[in-house]
Amino acid sequence: MDDFVRQFVDYCQYQVRSAPYWRTGMPIYLVGDELLHVSSPTECTGFAATHTGWIEMRVVVRDAPPAEGDPVGDADDWDAISETTLWSPQGVLSVHSMMGSTAEEFAGLSVPPGLIRLRAHARNLIHESVRTDDDPPEQHQLLVWPVTEDVGPRTRRAAGTRREWEQKRAKAAEYAMLDVIRPYDTHEERDPDDLPRVAVVRRRPAEAVPVLPDRLPVGDLEVHLTPTAEGTLSWRWASTTEELPDQEASTVRLAVVDGELTLRHEGVTGRHAILLGLVWDHLLDDPAGRPAWEPVLRAQAAEKAERAERNRRLRAEHEANSWGGTPPTDRLRALTGQALSFARLDRPLLDRLAELPADRQRQIAVWAARRAMRVAGMEQIGWIAEALAAVEAGERLPAAFTDDHGQAVSRRLYADPAIPHTVIKFPGGPSNFRQQSVAFPALLALADDDPLAAVIDAVYTAATAHGEPAHLAFLAEVPRD
Repeated sequence: MDDFVRQFVDYCQYQVRSAPYWRTGMPIYLVGDELLHVSSPTECTGFAATHTGWIEMRVVVRDAPPAEGDPVGDADDWDAISETTLWSPQGVLSVHSMMGSTAEEFAGLSVPPGLIRLRAHARNLIHESVRTDDDPPEQHQLLVWPVTEDVGPRTRRAAGTRREWEQKRAKAAEYAMLDVIRPYDTHEERDPDDLPRVAVVRRRPAEAVPVLPDRLPVGDLEVHLTPTAEGTLSWRWASTTEELPDQEASTVRLAVVDGELTLRHEGVTGRHAILLGLVWDHLLDDPAGRPAWEPVLRAQAAEKAERAERNRRLRAEHEANSWGGTPPTDRLRALTGQALSFARLDRPLLDRLAELPADRQRQIAVWAARRAMRVAGMEQIGWIAEALAAVEAGERLPAAFTDDHGQAVSRRLYADPAIPHTVIKFPGGPSNFRQQSVAFPALLALADDDPLAAVIDAVYTAATAHGEPAHLAFLAEVPRD
């Protein structure tokens, strides 16, 4: 793009984005200078002298960095020049005002996918309070090219129109590490798997190679920094409970040459490069200090634990209320039949039945089944009487009662003209239930191999078959030992 295009700015700001806008970025004034501030791996904030209004801008995309003396890269007529790195996983770049508007030309620019270096230029930085119609328009240029390493933000030329921002590296490292360990949100677009790994490079004056800790705590995660050679360490994520931000180990190289320390963190996934650069800026300032992100992670862990405990208490209270006021035993909770409904009907009786020996539970289940058949007028029906006699003799129910969950005998119940038809009020429910349909499952409950499940289902079903309020008298008759 050779020609300048008008771009709107709000509050002296515009955003450059190299991925869909789904990340929460750092606030401004943490890392940067008067022209560019780092926001996230895929966004930076540019500053203009114009508070609210139009500036002129152009974006120039190159295949390689500009050579020394390149008029596009470092022309003398630019008042301020700054650089930063962005991660562009899909090879798209856009420019927006702070409120989101963009010129059509800047809505979806094609750039090389991967790490890109952004060099911002600005001139005619005249504050709008003193700008006149005779002044030249404020102009900004963004020069973009692919890179394989992030060397961090850099001021190439300062205009001196704004104060020098204090670099808040600890706060930036806090954001960066939290974002490194943050899993993808469900709506986020995943990065392509075929993009090459990159390097993070930092240089600063130093007399000796710093001694880094062998482990960096990161909440429930850790970074293991293991020496592998002189001046070389392996960086590997570890955790027994959490998903790792990166499964592969990377390499950290440290060297001091002519009083300058060079740190190279190689083999880094591109999504993490800018973030780990911010982490290293903090660690190199104070490698023996407490990692800046730990207080935040501890506070988050405490809040998570408090929230989990609060939810546990609420679930326990809800469960206790559902079970008649007392939490159930694991044995009762595991049952899939009428245990919960029984608890709402008569919780003390349920607990007493659960404490009985298995043979006694089976005896009471058979007793309850006969009482259910009797109250429904089915005790003397031939095929039902034969089934009752069999279980009372210690035999299993006939196959018709057990095969296919008793579907055949259930159909027979409705087809047999000898079966009476009476209506009851279901305890706590409607008053139009057919008594025989309510009672019959008490007999089918005897097919259960679990004596506790059988007695609970049989007694509960027999109680409901008596209808309201007669069920209360029946429950009083149930043996408790």
